[in-house]
Amino acid sequence: MKLKNIILSVFIALFSFSACSDDDNPEFPESPVYDMSGFAKGADIGWLTEMEKSSKKFYNSIGTEKDCIELLRDLGMNSVRLRVWVDPQNGWCNAEDVLIKAWRAKNLGMRIMVNFHYSDSWADPSQQTKPAAWADLDLDELKQAVADHTTEVLTKLKTNGIDVEWVQIGNETSDGMLWRKNEDDPSPSGKASESMKNYAELNNAGYDAAKAVYPNAKMIVHLNNGFDNDLFRWLFDGLKNNGGKWDVIGMSLYPSTDDGDWEEKNEACLENMEDMISRYGTEVMICEVGMAWDAAETAKDFLTDLIEKAKSVEGGKCLGVLYWEPESYGNWDGYTMGAFDNSGKPTVAMDAFK
Repeated sequence: MKLKNIILSVFIALFSFSACSDDDNPEFPESPVYDMSGFAKGADIGWLTEMEKSSKKFYNSIGTEKDCIELLRDLGMNSVRLRVWVDPQNGWCNAEDVLIKAWRAKNLGMRIMVNFHYSDSWADPSQQTKPAAWADLDLDELKQAVADHTTEVLTKLKTNGIDVEWVQIGNETSDGMLWRKNEDDPSPSGKASESMKNYAELNNAGYDAAKAVYPNAKMIVHLNNGFDNDLFRWLFDGLKNNGGKWDVIGMSLYPSTDDGDWEEKNEACLENMEDMISRYGTEVMICEVGMAWDAAETAKDFLTDLIEKAKSVEGGKCLGVLYWEPESYGNWDGYTMGAFDNSGKPTVAMDAFK
């Protein structure tokens, strides 16, 4: 092992704090039996190291402080999802930060998904901004940048002994990724509604690079609004017709408690999953879910029903359900759809994963 990897491993070990053991509190219930295979139940935990740096702490239901990833595992989760940005301004969710979280998850036996945003910050249906360093690249250069970045991040994980089970090629790419700045920007765009061909080629650059590092990992193309069958047919028909590659179709689902339509959206999501499997011969996965933290009972009902529906998909072709940042509490970064209360304890919504 190279000296820098040894140093990095020591740093990771020091960074990971040890939570109180079960023996420290005789009231702590019997340790659960962990199921780390089969159906994936998990969480995106991209904010975790930043929250810890700002002194946020996490507790089980009886108030014992726990390492957050260990707590999620105790609550029935077996997987984590880690977003990665190219050159984020504050450093969080860059390659080194992703490695730290992945190392910790690996040492707890958790399964790992890496979620490439291909941006310096958030990428979603409203914004797919090119990294600043890639802004003026032509299409061939942009494809090479996607491949190089994907290779660099995944190789860093692999050389540190971390297995990656799933890789997302872009985040909520419902209209492609790597958009140009505006109509006057002459650089090429991966916006699907402008050039599905460009988007497919950029997607494939990430797909091929990831497969070269982790041949057995499953590559995910992930869209928002898992209940919107028209959207999914449009995007995946476009990818298919332009030679686009994927192994798994990923979905987000965020029903509003105000609308009270979570049952309807869960049913529509199930129908959409079944259609994707039939239409494209592909597996599916619910990569993001969430609901208001202060509607925990409703969130538990929503999640319980959704997990049951996901598990009912014929042939086990829905691979799992992952909550987006359940550990975010105290209105962290303005986000209010976590599944922990303001004291840092999990709400009853998390019972759906047990």
